[in-house]
Amino acid sequence: MARMHTRRKGRSSSKRPMITENPEWVPLSATEIEDLIVQFTEHGYTSARIGLTLRDQYGVPDVKLATGKTVTEIMKEKGVMPDLPEDLSNLMRRAISLNVHLKSNRGDVSNRRGLNLIEAKIRRLERYYKMNGVLPRNWKYSLENAEIMLK
Repeated sequence: MARMHTRRKGRSSSKRPMITENPEWVPLSATEIEDLIVQFTEHGYTSARIGLTLRDQYGVPDVKLATGKTVTEIMKEKGVMPDLPEDLSNLMRRAISLNVHLKSNRGDVSNRRGLNLIEAKIRRLERYYKMNGVLPRNWKYSLENAEIMLK
């Protein structure tokens, strides 16, 4: 299926093996994995980076198989979940960096369009998260607020 704002298709990637229980060769227990997730969150890691670190450095192939919960569920349970959802904050960081670029390169109209597309995605996510109660009803996106929130 094609992407929303471009006519290109998505990237193909490898598929994870179909296993239903945690392999016996995983060196860490569920409580140790949860403690590491809390520790990484306090250091400022995102949930995706936590999963990659656990996979590459600690030999945990899948956090959900090892603990029965996802990384974000563990973060919510332990009370270390960030204020903004990860996908929204990543899009806001992209919009901020693109705005900085556009301030010094005023004639770059293709990137101006890219900024408009990113901001449209942010507004759609904002509407979705407000509807599901993740963001408060009075939360509003603007570039100035995004720079303040993400600093």
